[in-house]
Amino acid sequence: MITKEDLQLFRVQLLNDIKELLTVRQQPKKEWLRSSEIRKILKISPGTLQKLRVAGKLKPSKVGSILLYSNSDLDQLLNKE
Repeated sequence: MITKEDLQLFRVQLLNDIKELLTVRQQPKKEWLRSSEIRKILKISPGTLQKLRVAGKLKPSKVGSILLYSNSDLDQLLNKE
């Protein structure tokens, strides 16, 4: 049986989660992101990131031995799905 108190608690938790998501989005965006940052944002493994590269969904730029990803490319990927 769900009580009014349960619903109130759920509402408060939901609002807090939404506020947290909105504050994360409002942080200034970096123009270029490292692989580790992309994996953290998308919550994916290194292998999954490699699959995205091979499929051409994320196109990195290589600087030395570091792969960098454009933040605008990431936004495009997120908006497509």
